[in-house]
Amino acid sequence: MSVTAERASSLTPAAFVDRAALERDLRARIRGEVRFDAASRGLYSTDASNYRQVPIGVVIPRDADDVVHTIDIAREHRAPILSRGGGTSLAGQCCNAAIVMDHSKYFRDIVRIDPDRRRAWVRPGCVLDDLRNAAERHHLTFGPDPATHDHNTLGGMVGNNSCGVHSVMAGKTVDNIESLEVVTYDGTRIRVGKTSDAELERIIAAGDRRGDIYRRMRDLRDRYADEIRRRYPKIPRRVSGYNLDQLLPENGFDVARALVGSESTVVTILEIEARLVESPPGRALLVLGYEDVFSAGDHVPQVLAERPIACEGLDDLEVDDMKKQGIHPEDVELMPKGRGWLLVEFGADTDEAAAERAREAERALAGDAVSSKIVTDRHRQHQIWIVRESGLGATARVPGERDTWPGWEDSAVPPDKVGPYLRDLRRLMDAHGYTDCSLYGHFGDGCIHVSISFDLKTAAGIANYTSFLDEASDAVLAYGGSLSGEHGDGQARADLLPKMFGADLVRAFEEFKDIWDPDGLMNPGKIVRAHHIDEDLRLGTRYDPPTVPTHFDYGTDGSFANATLRCFGVGECRREEHGTMCPSYRVTREEQHSTRGRARLLFEMMQGDPVSGGWADEGVHEALDLCLACKGCKGDCPLHVDMASYKAEFLAHHYAGRLRPRSAYAMGLIYWTARAASRAPWLVNALASFPPTGRIAKDLAGIAPQRRIPRFAGRPFTTEFRRSHVTSGTKRVILWPDTFNNYFHPETAHNAVRVLESLGFSVEIPKISLCCGRPLYDFGFLGLARRLLRQTLVALRDEIRSGVTIVGLEPSCVTVFRDELGKLFPHDEDAKRLAQQTLLFSELLDRERDLALPQVSGKAIVHGHCHHKSVLGFEPEKRVLERIGLEHEILDSGCCGMAGSFGFEREHYGVSTAVGELVLLPRVRGAGRETLVVADGFSCREQIAQSGGRDAVHLADVMAMALPR
Repeated sequence: MSVTAERASSLTPAAFVDRAALERDLRARIRGEVRFDAASRGLYSTDASNYRQVPIGVVIPRDADDVVHTIDIAREHRAPILSRGGGTSLAGQCCNAAIVMDHSKYFRDIVRIDPDRRRAWVRPGCVLDDLRNAAERHHLTFGPDPATHDHNTLGGMVGNNSCGVHSVMAGKTVDNIESLEVVTYDGTRIRVGKTSDAELERIIAAGDRRGDIYRRMRDLRDRYADEIRRRYPKIPRRVSGYNLDQLLPENGFDVARALVGSESTVVTILEIEARLVESPPGRALLVLGYEDVFSAGDHVPQVLAERPIACEGLDDLEVDDMKKQGIHPEDVELMPKGRGWLLVEFGADTDEAAAERAREAERALAGDAVSSKIVTDRHRQHQIWIVRESGLGATARVPGERDTWPGWEDSAVPPDKVGPYLRDLRRLMDAHGYTDCSLYGHFGDGCIHVSISFDLKTAAGIANYTSFLDEASDAVLAYGGSLSGEHGDGQARADLLPKMFGADLVRAFEEFKDIWDPDGLMNPGKIVRAHHIDEDLRLGTRYDPPTVPTHFDYGTDGSFANATLRCFGVGECRREEHGTMCPSYRVTREEQHSTRGRARLLFEMMQGDPVSGGWADEGVHEALDLCLACKGCKGDCPLHVDMASYKAEFLAHHYAGRLRPRSAYAMGLIYWTARAASRAPWLVNALASFPPTGRIAKDLAGIAPQRRIPRFAGRPFTTEFRRSHVTSGTKRVILWPDTFNNYFHPETAHNAVRVLESLGFSVEIPKISLCCGRPLYDFGFLGLARRLLRQTLVALRDEIRSGVTIVGLEPSCVTVFRDELGKLFPHDEDAKRLAQQTLLFSELLDRERDLALPQVSGKAIVHGHCHHKSVLGFEPEKRVLERIGLEHEILDSGCCGMAGSFGFEREHYGVSTAVGELVLLPRVRGAGRETLVVADGFSCREQIAQSGGRDAVHLADVMAMALPR
């Protein structure tokens, strides 16, 4: 194995391709999208692995014909090809100096499902959960279910031979594939599957290219059969190497299954025929706590004897890492006592039958564990599974600790060897200085996950990395295990394959590739004849990003460059349902509009090649343009990527010394605009509502013609409050009069005062006009935003230092004090105090648990503001809603789509409404008129009013309904 870091591998086949001619021919002959620009190439330069290779260009095919034509054109130009699904591969197989075909945007149909035969036919870009949801209508499922199930693709699963939590029940992907339609680099298009001896002879006798492929595979099988039987580990999770064992007579010469796990190195998949299995409708979860993770591993055989459908393990370090990062804290608290755990799921026809099986298992296993818990509630089960599924992200970027990386993240041993192997692996990591790395994984199948604190930036660190892999491979093979038990070989483990299989079988792998791909241009440099483990590193010894001055402080990341490394490609932002992130991706299904895509482009911008424009780069600007700054990634992303801050930072530099778009001045400076309008609101409203002048105003401000300009109130809240309010109550608070409620919805602020005073609070407001500058961030006015916040710190200095609580009504404004304030004033003690003392209206009421809140009858649907959910946390709002007695449903509606000024802007109107139509707006229209629509955010209420036809109310408005007038 090579230990020399960063050898040159520049003379790849891509180096000899005429890119301009290739791009021209692709554009002329396919219906899909062809992207050879620098930003697109940078966007697809890496996956979730340690590797980076800039592609020749990107093709997004619309259908099978596009795929075939792309390969034909690539062949004419001698250009390599790589097929890609969700791009979450951890071994480097999903990046290459090739034409990258992204199947996930269009080529993703479920062709049909046959519930009687338990079969499904899908395109390679089909997201796994789309298939599972469709199959569940027939009480069926596709068995393998990796943690990325809500955004990975079936094509990627076939390429990597993916597994997942329920492989104990259903096996690996290879065990669930019946046939594949594939196309080779030379254009041969065939459907493959099991092949009887008679059919094999007929195919060979035909004498065509298909016959030649089958003849050569038969001969290869016959020559290597004994070695295959001898060297392939007989364990549940052998994923390394090509599946030559599937060609053996006892396995029915199954060509489809032989191609599973081939990582786009031999064929391109056009259609997948998948086996579906029964999905037990009843579920129960037994959580067993042990003294440590090693003890948990020791007891896997006893657990498997109870016939569970899943058996997962995790250690206390993963749980501690989640606590440090604040990832799903309420879920972590559900874990029983212990320092290592097994999550054991049972399935049956009913929940009660599953629970009884769990109780029987608990009785049988009680003497081995230090604690146990049976969870029957489906929501609680889901919460605990989230703890396990968050492992990769939770352990990667922990504050105060070294970053961890893949590289030895999925080795596998026999299930009865899990405990001893875990101890050996821990000792080996400690010996190499890789301490405090969490161990978790699919213990029931013997597959161990770990992200390790490899130093991939220095020659010494890389040498230690390769030395560790050498020793770790010896350790796992000593147990009869596999280098990879789930994620494949790619480039990360290809150097080690001779140790696992021997020189003869590695030659067989090379022959297998040559049979299908004699030109060697299908994802070259992976699995066989691969680039070495220490080549093509995303970082490496040449990693030296520039140090750039920034407006924000980047805390534990230390610099903007390190902040762009926070995302390593797990792809949670590509999910299309549930949570808040990433609203623009859900609408466009564009990689550049995912949080991952934007982070990757910012990383590439710092690299300078191929994205070379720096802060002025238009490709980066285009990718950030559809970021709604919803901060969903800050809450939902397991790495807490803060794209809203990165966008504001980028725009501040991008527009330095240049004019911004008109909307930036019209809406970014709304604080000053609203103050001016409040002098004659009747005139402003009249001009805005009169069609001729309204059209002119919208055009000048860059507002979409479909939008209504919000009406200014007749009198600002602050004016009325200062004129007539008489302070009462004993518990002093300062109500923050945000621009939106002050100038547009003063009734909400007045209602908040009524509610607070009815509860004994003494309500004040700042003595002078202040603003947090919330809209400024969306346009990169960071210098101006800093001045406004400095003004606030000075004006409220006495109140801040005396500990007075500041209460906010607008979630986005409260978020400024809890988030942006600290980044702009990281060393200012008053800023830290203000952040701690600022509470949202519902947070204040939730803190005062002894207060008897007004009781409200009726029903409501509740939409949470995206900043509220992602930064502040929505749990206090939920508890207050329960305390006031309102019958309510909290929508899983993500971002409303308005997102401050975003949805008002002409160029963003379509995306804004499309985001709203995902969940929120249909639910609003479907609600009865007697049902309240509750939304605390000003922009949310505007989206609901303008696109949903309903007037939404703030929580303060709801509670005021129960007070006497």
